[in-house]
Amino acid sequence: MELPCRPRGDSLLPSGELRGVISRLRRLSARQDIAAVIACAFDHRTRMLPFIFADTRAVPAGVRDIGAAMLDAGFEKTRIVLQQWNRHFRPARMRLDGRIPDLFLVSSMQIHSESCKQLVQDACTIDEDRRPLILVGGPKVIYQPWEVFRTHPDDPWGTDVAVTGEEYVLLQFLEVLLSSRADNEPLRSAFRRARDSGALDAVPGLVYGRGQHDGVAEELVDTGIQRLAGDLDELPSPALGYRLLEPPSRRETLAPQAMRSERVRKHSPLGTLVLTLGCKFACPYCPIPAYNQKQYRAKTGGRIAEEMIQMHREFGLRYFFGADDNFFNDKQRTREIVETMAAIEVDGKPFRRTFRWGTEVTVHDTLRMKDHLPAVRKAGVRALWLGVEDMTGTLVKKGQSVDNTAEAFRLLCDRGILPMPMMMHHDAQPFFTPGRPEGLLNQVHLLRQAGATSLQVLMITPATGSKMYEEAFTSGLMYESVAGRRVEPHMLDANYVIASNHPEPWRKQFNILAAYLYFYNPLRFLVALVRPKSSLYLADSGMQLLGMWGLAQTVRRTLGWAFRLLLGRVRRQTAAPKSPIPLRAPDGTPAAHALPDSD
Repeated sequence: MELPCRPRGDSLLPSGELRGVISRLRRLSARQDIAAVIACAFDHRTRMLPFIFADTRAVPAGVRDIGAAMLDAGFEKTRIVLQQWNRHFRPARMRLDGRIPDLFLVSSMQIHSESCKQLVQDACTIDEDRRPLILVGGPKVIYQPWEVFRTHPDDPWGTDVAVTGEEYVLLQFLEVLLSSRADNEPLRSAFRRARDSGALDAVPGLVYGRGQHDGVAEELVDTGIQRLAGDLDELPSPALGYRLLEPPSRRETLAPQAMRSERVRKHSPLGTLVLTLGCKFACPYCPIPAYNQKQYRAKTGGRIAEEMIQMHREFGLRYFFGADDNFFNDKQRTREIVETMAAIEVDGKPFRRTFRWGTEVTVHDTLRMKDHLPAVRKAGVRALWLGVEDMTGTLVKKGQSVDNTAEAFRLLCDRGILPMPMMMHHDAQPFFTPGRPEGLLNQVHLLRQAGATSLQVLMITPATGSKMYEEAFTSGLMYESVAGRRVEPHMLDANYVIASNHPEPWRKQFNILAAYLYFYNPLRFLVALVRPKSSLYLADSGMQLLGMWGLAQTVRRTLGWAFRLLLGRVRRQTAAPKSPIPLRAPDGTPAAHALPDSD
């Protein structure tokens, strides 16, 4: 299921190409009146640890950056709708500038795919001659694009195009359409002409239907793996996306205007930024290296500081989370970034006095950066989420051990940076091992003693796009149903035990809850008020309150599943999901996004 790489030397866009397509689109969009709505699908059943606060109090970077690219390319009539804030929004009733938009885009993660389907279904109820061109993108379709197309004559819903790449793919697609679009021609009509003429076949990163039988495509055309923007400084400013946000409401329709800038901080006090992309490790459960085609991409420190300052002055944002895969991945580039930021003053104050931010790193790379952690702190970093996984390295070896992890946490605490461990529970890990560090509870205790301020414990679950994904199905590891309840997409967030060969999987579910309860509880909250693990004022006790709230939601949503695992029969899957419609490259050869044994 791991995505293939493009040929060597062809994985990255030529320098300046991203800015070039934006400039060309500005000229095209100036002559064409295009209205677009971008929806971020969100299933509220996923609201639990470890993302209980950030899931609704931070605008997702992906959908915001798509909006920023649209606005930068001249599409000023664009609105971003977050289902986190607008759960009653109905595409069939959306009106922008007094009319049905020309373009409706949906971004979805795997766990939100049911909500994504409902959005597309509702959009498809619009009369055929008035319906917008529908595009679906995001992590869901990057790996399984066929799941957003119509597959049965009696189920009349489906997207027109699946976008399996980043901003550049969408922009290049729009350039092809608008270059040949006639005056006042519906965008869907322009799409059909471009599709039928083969003009879209040269845009890597698209999947669309070709031919029809009873309304179902005879085959899906996959134009291949996208080319990546190598210089992240070429990306549009994220501040543009914040200007397009739909205000939170209970309405089914859109507001007359986007959210006022002074309200953004109230609803999204935590800003998200793309700083670096890529990771040098090749963990079998992770799709990140293959998605990035073994490349590591980064913004410069000056550009990152510029973005933070712009969003602070326009929207009042001071707290940020870097959507990194491994910020410390490249020691030299990381040093350049943090040293540049540390030297900048904002309104006469050091950078660290204005901004506080955090991101993701590994234990191994934290130790390699130990001599430069003072510069990291001066750059404004206050928290780092570390992929500890399993302290003993039993699950995966990324240079971590019990001693190394404790040392990394101590170094961070000494510099006033909160260590936030991310752990994975697995079949081979016991809950408690007296006198030895292998047990889950033992490791949680050691992490707390080492200074951990928060905790993330998830069950190892094969991710789409990872090396182990297909084998997890063919080997019978993945569950199909438990006690008659099917495994649903929202349960793929690793909070639920849905992939296990353990003879008593219910124990794994209860282990996760017990580990959280050991870490987050009223007694530990009271101790944190008196003897906090962090030097940052009330950070420890504040995380305890947030964790207890999140734990209550986690128990409410997963406890019933634990009892099903205890009392019910487990049915297992035997084959990985694949397209029911033939998936082909434009020339008829096997598609890049298809499983190896697909038809």
